[in-house]
Order: sequence, then C-alpha cells, then structure tokens
Amino acid sequence: MVEKLLSLNLPTTDYVVAGSGPLLAHGIRDRIGDLDLVARGAAWKMVAGMADPVVAPSGHGRMVLLFGGDIEVFDRWLPGTPDPDDLIDGAEWVRGVPFCPLPQILAWKERSLRSKDQADARLIKAFLRCP
Repeated sequence: MVEKLLSLNLPTTDYVVAGSGPLLAHGIRDRIGDLDLVARGAAWKMVAGMADPVVAPSGHGRMVLLFGGDIEVFDRWLPGTPDPDDLIDGAEWVRGVPFCPLPQILAWKERSLRSKDQADARLIKAFLRCP
C-alpha cells in the first residue's frame, strides 16, 4: 500500500499517515486493511481531483477513496483529535514518509471501542514498553 501512496506523488509536507499505518511502518503489524491519510492544501486538492470527496464515516469532515479503498484520504481526522495542521506538522518520518507518532496513535486507539483498535493499543504499548 505504501507503494500506491508513493505513486500519487503527493507533497509530503501536506499529508500524514494516520490510523494503523504507523504500526506497519514500525513493524508492529505486517498487514493492514487500508492506509489512512490526513491531507491539507496541495495534497488535498490533488486527491479531491482524483475522486469526489464524500462525508467521512465518522461524520467529521470529508474523505476521498483511492485504489478501491486501499487508500482513504481525510481532510481531518477523528473528532477530538488535533487539527490537520498539527497532525501533519507533528509527523515523524519513516523512510521518507510522514507518519503520526505512535503515542498519538495509542491515545486514539485506547479511546476506540473497536476490538481491533484495542488489540492495536496493546501492541503499541508493548512496542513502546508502556505500563
């Protein structure tokens, strides 16, 4: 999926990989269902030109589905999370790709009621050696 992301040639200063993508980047998981991005500015404009934006499943903001849903690009992340500028500007870089830092992903996943997210939270804690 990262290869598909890179094929888009999005400006790396205008997006960040969120969701479970950072777990993949750090080798915590070896597979994920899709790659979630938060985009702004030129990157958002580019993806919005590739497919029509629709309301995000959370009802918070808009999203664009690319590659049959393998990549989901959002104009903001989940309710109660930092705004896109803070997320993107606070990215950590792994092999030239901007990712949300794991402690931030952990905070979101711990608040989620989905069992998949709770399992991911346990994996992140073990990786970061959190109590």
